[in-house]
Amino acid sequence: MQRSAQFSIAPDKLWQSINPWTFYQQGAQVGLVNIDLGHTPNPELEQKIFDDVGSYGRQLGRIGDALEVLLRHIRLDHLTPAEEDALLILRRQLAEVRRVKERQGAASRD
Repeated sequence: MQRSAQFSIAPDKLWQSINPWTFYQQGAQVGLVNIDLGHTPNPELEQKIFDDVGSYGRQLGRIGDALEVLLRHIRLDHLTPAEEDALLILRRQLAEVRRVKERQGAASRD
């Protein structure tokens, strides 16, 4: 009996098991944003801080708020041009974050 040649792009047996309960075991993305805590000697502590204290964004926001207070109350007349530039960039970035938050707050109230 002579066999005819067959060509196929897909394999003969094509299947995919979809079981959402096993996604976490495969490193699959669960949400739109996944936080990688990186290499840390104590990942459990990092996760507890993240859960109990606040996200990295919230922590950075509070640091930024505190820096703005300090910048309003310290003498800055002895800075080099590069240092002045660094603070100007930081102030602009903090102001932009504030504007985004205000727009988001206004949008959520509408």
